[in-house]
Amino acid sequence: MGVTVYSTSSCPYCTMVKDFLRKKQVSFVEYDVGRDERRAEEMVRKSGQMGVPVVDVNGRILVGYKPADIERALQG
Repeated sequence: MGVTVYSTSSCPYCTMVKDFLRKKQVSFVEYDVGRDERRAEEMVRKSGQMGVPVVDVNGRILVGYKPADIERALQG
């Protein structure tokens, strides 16, 4: 399973997403789009959004901190 979190260091909802995934023992790759312009462009291309967090669960793009949606995406 591939999970990617696009976030910024100052975003409280990004922290909540990462804490949620850790609690579920889901490994993920994190990109700080505030520091990595290439990853920021990738995030916008995938989501059509400038806001964070953006979570990519096996190609399913979720915007914002929505635990129920993340849970459903993780299940498959």
